Amino acid sequence: MNKNEKLWGGRFNKISHPLFEKFNNSLSQDYFLAKYDILGSIAWSNSLLECHILTKKENLKIVNGLKEILEEININNHIILNSSAEDIHSWVEIKLIEKIGKLGKKLHTGRSRNDQVTTSLKLWCRKNIDDLINLLQEIQYTLVLQAKISIEYIMPGYTHLQRAQPITFSYWCLAYIEMFKRDESRLKDALLRLNISPLGSGALSGTFCNIDRDKLALNMGFLSSTENSLDAVSDRDYVLELLSSASISMMHLSRFSEDLIFFNSGEANFIELSDFFTSGSSLMPQKKNPDALELIRGKTGRVYGSLISMLVVLKGLPLSYNKDMQEDKEILFSAINIWKMSLKIAILIIQTLKVNFKNCFISAKKGYANSTELTDYLVSKGVNFRKAHYIVGKIVLEAIKKDCTLEELNISIFKKYHSSFDNDLYDKLDIFTCINSKKSKGGVNINRILNHILKIKKQLYQN
Repeated sequence: MNKNEKLWGGRFNKISHPLFEKFNNSLSQDYFLAKYDILGSIAWSNSLLECHILTKKENLKIVNGLKEILEEININNHIILNSSAEDIHSWVEIKLIEKIGKLGKKLHTGRSRNDQVTTSLKLWCRKNIDDLINLLQEIQYTLVLQAKISIEYIMPGYTHLQRAQPITFSYWCLAYIEMFKRDESRLKDALLRLNISPLGSGALSGTFCNIDRDKLALNMGFLSSTENSLDAVSDRDYVLELLSSASISMMHLSRFSEDLIFFNSGEANFIELSDFFTSGSSLMPQKKNPDALELIRGKTGRVYGSLISMLVVLKGLPLSYNKDMQEDKEILFSAINIWKMSLKIAILIIQTLKVNFKNCFISAKKGYANSTELTDYLVSKGVNFRKAHYIVGKIVLEAIKKDCTLEELNISIFKKYHSSFDNDLYDKLDIFTCINSKKSKGGVNINRILNHILKIKKQLYQN
């Protein structure tokens, strides 16, 4: 078999048109699967030995040949791209035949590219899920370290981009840890459904070889094998789940980026980003732009597009395999690469940013963020919440007219609105009191934050 020979050429009298060759070939996208195709081929060869299609000598020669190819591509997998092979699966078979001769042609016995492709892709996904889980745990660990440092850095919390209630920078970090924990959980959940081997499904109806498919699956690290071959070769739910997980996580990273872009602005000036992850203006020499964060925010749209693209590819396909499904790899590889890179950049940004805690504190003191505490004060004196809310609203209006904070108002002003007010209200309005009054689970109370940090660190160490 020469390098230009097709795996399916016997049925045809004419060679493919050059333009169709270019349109049809996927080697430039799927060469990333080389390692996984070889691992699956080694497992398949061993199974052919067990059902007496290969002799021990033949199997040993095939396996050694495949291992030699694996060593070569581990050194430089770009050698694959010099080939005119149709796809990575053809390339591996052609390469094996070049190394061991005609015996290499026996490896494909009982196997179709349909089950071969999805097996290789599942193995690739499994490895990349492991990588992504590690990155998600790393970003959580990086955030928890920042949370520990900034536990007393008080800043405004926002709703509608308006100052709402005081929180701490530590508390902000912990909020994103919860998001990334859910991303990690989604991946682990998706892995359970993905980790089922399709190898041995043949083209769509199984294989004549008396292969123990469950044993074959375990040999490749899968939990079990698929129950229906028609479904197995056409299933790309695992690609959709991975793209869905990527989209949700990138949404979290985009929100994270947007927060930090705002915090880094001249108007807020809560943080300073490292020079490593910012750039300047070609015209304005004073500028320091948060480009890395803006790129994460921008690339999120591309990952969303990947999910939609894959859904559209699959939505009208009849069972079982169709060539449309070849598009899955370029879509998936691009999205996962963006997700990985975004996580790595976000981790480095957290590690290198500096919190301007004085500016955070000054801003937290503005905007009447302690109004809720004043409402709670009245409630504690027996005033119903709705009436207390109305009274405090009127007091805020008066403070705005006088251009002062609530704590700067004289006690006589408060008593004008309700007789229950007394001098002890000033303690309630203190910003540290506001923070520590939120003692319920999930609240911003410092002790609650410390306990949450310890809990997260314990969970991460257990992983």
